[in-house]
Amino acid sequence: MTDHPQAAGTPPAPEATTAPPPPADTTDTADTTETAPLTRIIRGALDRLRAFDRRRPRVWDAAVTAFWAVAAVLDYTSGGWRTVARDDVTAAEPLVLLMSLCFSLPLLWRRTHPMAVLLLMAPASLVNVWTGAVVQAALLQLIPVFQIVLRSSFRTVGAAAALFVAPVLAVGVRIPAAWGQEVVSYVWGLVFVVLLGIAVRTRREYTEALVERAHRLEHERDQQARLAAAAERTRIAREMHDIIGHNLSVITGLADGGAYASRKNPERAGQALEAIGATSRQALSELRRLLGVLRDDHPEAERAPQPTLDELAPLIERVRRAGLPVHLELHGEPRAGSLTPGRQLTVYRVVQEALTNTLKHASGPTSATVTLTYTHTHLDARITDTGTGAGTTADAEEAPLPAQGIMGMRERAALYDGTLDAGPLPNDGGWQIRLRLPLEDTRP
Repeated sequence: MTDHPQAAGTPPAPEATTAPPPPADTTDTADTTETAPLTRIIRGALDRLRAFDRRRPRVWDAAVTAFWAVAAVLDYTSGGWRTVARDDVTAAEPLVLLMSLCFSLPLLWRRTHPMAVLLLMAPASLVNVWTGAVVQAALLQLIPVFQIVLRSSFRTVGAAAALFVAPVLAVGVRIPAAWGQEVVSYVWGLVFVVLLGIAVRTRREYTEALVERAHRLEHERDQQARLAAAAERTRIAREMHDIIGHNLSVITGLADGGAYASRKNPERAGQALEAIGATSRQALSELRRLLGVLRDDHPEAERAPQPTLDELAPLIERVRRAGLPVHLELHGEPRAGSLTPGRQLTVYRVVQEALTNTLKHASGPTSATVTLTYTHTHLDARITDTGTGAGTTADAEEAPLPAQGIMGMRERAALYDGTLDAGPLPNDGGWQIRLRLPLEDTRP
């Protein structure tokens, strides 16, 4: 007896359930509901501004540069720079205007090349403090420093800080009176900007980590849903194979027997037709139940339990009606609750697959025997037949790829730590399937 090459026999997958999505962040929900209206308006405006900046960064850079350039020029034209200049200022007014523009115009590249912008401002900073002009636009150097803190390594931040304070320290060494006015204010400004940049950078990295985690969880949830759907498709395909393959084999046997009996015994032919009708209705009922649960618009679909060992006798009776004499032998009795529904389904499907293969492939006068033996720790099932025909020799087991049905039965058994052996009986006397399944309460 061989197995049909198309028989799908994958192991019964455990009931796959889609992992529940991560719990909603109640903090965000509470924050949204308890936030003041003015705060929500400001937050919405900032979000829209960030979105516009992501779409058109050059527009925002140009606007910021233009704002500070106008402010620097106004500081020059209004003479405001003279209020902070030292008494010994030696800078000409055109030079003050040039320094103001050198501090403001390079801001256009502050986000793309912050270190280059700081290097470009450094000579103007040295001239600024050396001549005593001390234009306030020099503090615009803190803007590229802030960008460097946000994006670069701490070594680069250190270099930027040194580049920022070096001109002021040089002047402080030359003019000791400049320490109180220029050096201290520059250093405090630098410390404040560095700490602010570190805080913003930390917050941004934390937010990005949360977003990445949310995306990863969403991806894992979708992946688990796809795996669950694939497992469910495999389970349905396996059950449909068992239902259709078994019932069609029974119907085929009944039809052949009825056709033969119609010539000599019309009454037996009528009985065969009645059995065909009953088997067909049962197969349709099982298929409707199996496929009905897949339809979202039919929540009332019948969800009957899977077959158990109680349905083994009706199964054998249907096979007998198809023309295969089957004898059932029981040895021992299982203890109450020792066999789980999954183990009972495994035994039922193995017996069904073995008898179906006998119906399809065995030739000559054939009979089958199903023997169930209960021990203290195991259930042994042995299905033998006396058929002969192509593929019932050891060649089937020596094939490069074992028959799919036999592989499926072995995988079913392995799911519950059981074993299954299939092979010909000695002296080419038929075929046997041996299943050994541990009981639920077996201890390692």
